[in-house]
Amino acid sequence: MIGTVGDLVEDIAIRLLAPINVASDTPAVIRRRRGGSAANTAVAVAAAGHPARFIGQVGEDPTADVLVDALRDAGVDVVVRRHGRTGSIAVLVDEAGERTMLTDRAACGLLHDPQPAWLDGLQALHVPLYSLGDEPLGHTTRTLLGWARSRNLLVSIDASSSAVIEQRGAAQVIADLVVLAPDLLLCNEDEVAALGGLDCVAGLGRVATIAKHGASPTVVVAAGADPVPVEVPLLQGVRDTTGAGDAFTAGLLIGLLGGLTMLDAVAAGHATAQRAITSVSASPD
Repeated sequence: MIGTVGDLVEDIAIRLLAPINVASDTPAVIRRRRGGSAANTAVAVAAAGHPARFIGQVGEDPTADVLVDALRDAGVDVVVRRHGRTGSIAVLVDEAGERTMLTDRAACGLLHDPQPAWLDGLQALHVPLYSLGDEPLGHTTRTLLGWARSRNLLVSIDASSSAVIEQRGAAQVIADLVVLAPDLLLCNEDEVAALGGLDCVAGLGRVATIAKHGASPTVVVAAGADPVPVEVPLLQGVRDTTGAGDAFTAGLLIGLLGGLTMLDAVAAGHATAQRAITSVSASPD
């Protein structure tokens, strides 16, 4: 089983049909759906037929009822605390499929008093950087990562957001990653740049650092080895990349736990991400 720790929120997906007309009207298609990086990863794991667990906090409101039910309906084992107000994210998707997120995490950052039983049955624990910021969630997540390490679980951390890195400071994020020593560090090109470049992040994953570059090759830097590019298969007609990185993580971890080499697991991550993108982009307006 693969576990994730972090956010379960309501995504308000706004697909723009034209450039934004500031202080006026802009046509768009608006949909509400389950979101949150940790929740998305857990759902992608379950959708691939692998056991998944989500660990997090939501509010005491009807929105949370819907979100938790959606996770369970997707086959995810759910460990949640209920208190406060459920978070939401407005996701602006432009005509090229690129996303801009306006984030109100609300109850997500309030998770406290972690329990060792939350890790029972897990082979891997995945944590977005979002889960290491707000307190008490940050302390809870660090505690779970320590327990995961003592149980010899595969531990992965996703750098998640260049804005979060810049807000906390690259030096502080790197210092945290050195202490946490994940087996895998996942970044995209903006996050790599925010952390100071590939040379700065290459050794932060004890087994490997994986740098994604959109449609360009993903770069894998295994411990003590030179960077190796892995081609990304061509995909056309993309309208929405929401959840692609989380789906990539799911495919990667499932591949590694299934015995694939690192490069083959990265290729499996690409395939999982592309299925997720295709599904979202092909959904009706």
